[in-house]
Amino acid sequence: MSNQKQPASGRSRDIAISLNKFVYRLSKNWVAFFNLVVGIYVGLPILAPVLLNFGVNGPASVIYTMYSPMCHQMASRSFFLFGEQAAYPRELAGSSLTPLEAYTADIPEFAGIAPEQWDEFFLAARAFRGNDQLGYKMALCERDIAIYGFLFIGGLIYAVLRKRYDIKPIPLWAFIMIGMGPIGLDGFSQLFGYFATPVDGSAAQGFGAFLGGVFPLRESSPFLRTFTGAVFGFMLAWLIYPHLNNSFQDTEMQVETKLRRINELP
Repeated sequence: MSNQKQPASGRSRDIAISLNKFVYRLSKNWVAFFNLVVGIYVGLPILAPVLLNFGVNGPASVIYTMYSPMCHQMASRSFFLFGEQAAYPRELAGSSLTPLEAYTADIPEFAGIAPEQWDEFFLAARAFRGNDQLGYKMALCERDIAIYGFLFIGGLIYAVLRKRYDIKPIPLWAFIMIGMGPIGLDGFSQLFGYFATPVDGSAAQGFGAFLGGVFPLRESSPFLRTFTGAVFGFMLAWLIYPHLNNSFQDTEMQVETKLRRINELP
């Protein structure tokens, strides 16, 4: 009995050729495909408040629900459309914008919740999607909108420049320092500050007191959230897109050789 591998024929051959053609086209057009995916991902959360504003509640609710596992969606950390302001940060943020606390007395989701009860306040801010006065929040927070928005912008820039220049990826150490450093410091300093703050208004004790001494309670402004997210998103595009380009070029050449050999090159 021969153990020699038999060439694919019939339907199996057609499927194999179709798959190879798909991989070949994806390898040639991967930048456009990635930009389309990222563009849709960041565009849907912006579409959600537009739908709410025009009363299309069902599809808007689907978008909010779909993005809920990926983002905290807190109203105090999200951009709004069609309202008095573009954002409503916590009073603690020290922004020139009117803080969210100035409106919560008239918002049902915040009924009976004091701002000092930060755990319940966060849940209420997550549940509140907006109203006619404040407008309607995006389905991703300010920082996430900036991350994916500038990942998309970075991808568009890369798509143009790669045709004329051999773009090298940013060094990993530079990405960690410039891309991850500011966003990590901003995000974790807030997180630890809240964890060190008792929700009942009492003074922190033990490790909580120590943690609060290192990371005092603070809240980032919309500008700082957006800026750190934008830097991270743009640096991420600079890091991964050149690596992806090298990988897809290798795949393109391999599949092209295979398809050319059987006269099936699209």
